[in-house]
Amino acid sequence: MATIDVVEFGIGGEHYAFDIHLAREIVEMMPITPIPGAPPYIAGIINLRGEITNIIRINELLLLKEGKNVEDQKIIVLVPSENDGSGVGIIVDEVYSVNAVAEEDIEQIGGSISSEINGFMKGIIKVRDVENTGKKGLVIWLDMENVLGNLFTKNQG
Repeated sequence: MATIDVVEFGIGGEHYAFDIHLAREIVEMMPITPIPGAPPYIAGIINLRGEITNIIRINELLLLKEGKNVEDQKIIVLVPSENDGSGVGIIVDEVYSVNAVAEEDIEQIGGSISSEINGFMKGIIKVRDVENTGKKGLVIWLDMENVLGNLFTKNQG
């Protein structure tokens, strides 16, 4: 049975995930320097061990509801492949876990959802209660490569 490794995180009480190979590290919230004139979804930049990292408010970008107080949030730093190799981090409320998801537990998104949203979603992950924890539900599997690809081509255009 094929599995896909994802990092599961929360924003505004909802669960989301993206492919683990895109995540480099998770860091506690730190002071973010705003960039004058930047769109609302760009929180600013941080100096992460000498590397300038762009910080994205993923909730603003994907039009999700606000979550926790900023001090309680986390930053998931992504592997620098997009944006000319410079670092990018996304602000999330909580990082829950790294999961190996069976392909049979993933529902692909068809054409029934508007194409704008569809471009940001790879599918829906059905969470099974494997360990009898009472945890069941749905996790939206984001296509972070597409989200960031769109973001940086939008800013250069």
